Amino acid sequence: MANLLSRLLPRERSFFVLFTEVTANIQEAALALAALLADYKDVPSKVDHIKDLEHRGDQFTHDLATKLNQTFITPFDREDIHQLSSKLDDILDLMDSVAARLVIYRIQTIRPGAKELADVLVQSVGQIHSAVSHLEKNDRILEHCIEINRLENESDRIVRASIARLFEEEKNPVEIIKWKEILEVLEIASDKCEDVADVLETVVMKNA
Repeated sequence: MANLLSRLLPRERSFFVLFTEVTANIQEAALALAALLADYKDVPSKVDHIKDLEHRGDQFTHDLATKLNQTFITPFDREDIHQLSSKLDDILDLMDSVAARLVIYRIQTIRPGAKELADVLVQSVGQIHSAVSHLEKNDRILEHCIEINRLENESDRIVRASIARLFEEEKNPVEIIKWKEILEVLEIASDKCEDVADVLETVVMKNA
C-alpha cells in the first residue's frame, strides 16, 4: 500500500531547496569565522554577524521541521531528514560558540592552529554544500563524504599539534584553559561535519 501511494502521490521536492539554503548559510558562517581568525579586528561586529547567521540557521531548522510535519510523502526517510537537519544545526552552533568565546574570554591575539582549524572547517562545509547540492540526483555524494572524512583526520592532526604547542609555549594556566577549549570546539565542529557525511551516506545507500 505504501509503495502504491508513493507512485500515486508527488514527492515533496522543496526539502532539497531548503537543505541547499541551510548549507549555504553554514558555508557563509564558516567563511566569516575563518576571516575573523585571519584578520582579528573589529571583533564584536564580526562575532555579531556570525550570531546573525546562527539565528538564520535556527529559522531554517524550524522551517524544515514544519515542512516535515506537513508533508505526507518525503523525498527520503523522515528520520534521515530530521538527522541531517539536526547535525547541520550542530555545526553552526559550534561555530557560533567559538566566535562567542573570543569575546567572552577577551581574547587579544589568535594562537597558532586556530586559523588552520577554521580553514579545514571551511573546506569541510564546502564539501557538505556540494554533496547536498547533488542530493536530489543522488549523484557523487560519496566522493564528498570521503573528502569530509579526510578533512576530519586533518583537523585531528592540527588540534593535537596545536594543543601540544599551547602547553609548551603558554605559561599562564588561564590562557591554556581558554585556548584548549577554543581549539577543541573548532575540532568538534569538524567532527560534526563527519556526522553529516555519515547521514548522507545512509541516504545514498537507502536510495541507491
